Amino acid sequence: MREMTTADEQPIRRSGRPHLAWARPLRACPPFVLVALCWIVLMAAVALLADAITPFSITATDLRARLLPPVFIEGGNWKHLLGTDQLGRDTLSRLISSIRTSMTIGVISTFIAAVIGIALGFLAAHTRGRLEQVILMLIDAQAAMPFMIVALAVLAFFGNSLVLFTCLLGFFGWERIARLARGLALSASEQGYTIAVRDLGGSPLRVYGLHILPNVASSLIVAMTLNLPEVILLETSLSFLGLGVQPPLSSLGNMVSAARDFMERAPWLVLIPSIVIMLTALSISLVGDWLRDQSSLSGGQR
Repeated sequence: MREMTTADEQPIRRSGRPHLAWARPLRACPPFVLVALCWIVLMAAVALLADAITPFSITATDLRARLLPPVFIEGGNWKHLLGTDQLGRDTLSRLISSIRTSMTIGVISTFIAAVIGIALGFLAAHTRGRLEQVILMLIDAQAAMPFMIVALAVLAFFGNSLVLFTCLLGFFGWERIARLARGLALSASEQGYTIAVRDLGGSPLRVYGLHILPNVASSLIVAMTLNLPEVILLETSLSFLGLGVQPPLSSLGNMVSAARDFMERAPWLVLIPSIVIMLTALSISLVGDWLRDQSSLSGGQR
């Protein structure tokens, strides 16, 4: 007996293979975004595997081998692929440790900002009264505040503890996430699934935590992605000024700060961490912009 096929089955049989829905964004991904993704994956791998791939201790000094150039410059030594600094410390080892420190601080601070922003945004959307006006006033005040000056004052007054420094950076950018979370929550509150959960007696915590948040998470993740490079740049700026990560820990910012007196004699000590900072911030920004565009397109198609 011949197998009967319907018109709806024809395209499936003609294609010869199942359709992979997840492959469409990858095929549509521009080449420069793919390069940016590869760089982000590389930075994440370096941060996660820093202890295993660091060739030397970042505190080991050798004054007889100070200011050695990288291996790709005449006079370089294969023992120290990126050369050494003014104290004879291996630049590659310090760079790997700095990437881990800067990326860790950036991710944790962005997560703190997201928690604050989402909580206040959802609270403002739920209360819709005097408390909402207070939250909106706080958002406007935070947006108008020169965060760099405030951060300098706080760190100068309370000291530069790593925990305090990370928490302080967590207050950067939360107001943008709060505005977005409030708008998304207000829009989602009018959807049928939210109204149905409320009619069934669902508590506000259940409505916002289990129903609204999962449905707006993609837009919030994009906002976090766009906030992350700004936090990394802020961390490197404060560390460059001497108010961020302190020795013996190493970050990209204090690597540049420590090498600024040797720019004429050993410019690679400044250029190498600066290039890493630039490429990391640029890559995250490119991926964030692309994710935002994809989110807008998918929202328009729906």
